[in-house]
Amino acid sequence: MKQFAYLAILIVSIASIGCRATKKINTVIAKKDSAVTTIIADAHADSLRYIREVYGKLAENTIDYKTFSAKMKVEYWDKDGKGPDLTVFVRMQKDSIIWLSVNATVFSYEAFRILITPDSVKLLNKQDKIVQLRSVKYLEEVAQIPFDFHTVQELIIGNPLFLDSNIVSYRKGPETISLLSMGELFKNLITIGVDNYLLQHIKLDDQNARRNRTADLSFSNYNGQGGVAFSTYRKMSFTEKSKIDVQMEFKQYAFNESLSYPFSIPKNYSIQ
Repeated sequence: MKQFAYLAILIVSIASIGCRATKKINTVIAKKDSAVTTIIADAHADSLRYIREVYGKLAENTIDYKTFSAKMKVEYWDKDGKGPDLTVFVRMQKDSIIWLSVNATVFSYEAFRILITPDSVKLLNKQDKIVQLRSVKYLEEVAQIPFDFHTVQELIIGNPLFLDSNIVSYRKGPETISLLSMGELFKNLITIGVDNYLLQHIKLDDQNARRNRTADLSFSNYNGQGGVAFSTYRKMSFTEKSKIDVQMEFKQYAFNESLSYPFSIPKNYSIQ
């Protein structure tokens, strides 16, 4: 059951790799296929104009909302092979609450309930009748990935992560545009579609060669339900000392409905 707890935490923390971009230019993405890479160190006005245009179009596709709810199927693979399928129910109030109900499909019951706020984490382990009360730093300790509450909710919604207007290079191909920013901990390469400017891919690489953390996140199967372009299928890979692959498929979702976030601690549960 500890694997389920790890996966529940992973669901809401895997996006949280990286940090704010700086103005230091260390490396640039390499030329691939028919794409052209442009370094912005001594950018001409036309390059800067193009970057501002792309950045603005990407920002226009950022999903704004008050509340969000969803049901998703989560599958994962680690060093021991494929783990149990999970069904996860999500409810969020923007900038305030992330509520998760994690169900192990093989057992057909709720295994964990999690309530995350900007400064705390509460986790009910229903099988072992345990409740864990922690600061929000608990997620970072378990997943060993730096993050904040904002980045977690952006991952669930499918907005660009660590998007910074300080772009050090870009690459334009026939079907995609890639923007590269450099962070204190990670290099961040964001890829979007040429036609619709929707997020397709995020690649994060550790600046510290000794840690060598990487993350590879793909966003696809966009649904225009309710006039919002929402990615209903995500594939993610995370590597440091070992590798874990995660797939998230949203079976249903809704924005801006009235939601509740039930989280009561039974008297017979032990507190850790």
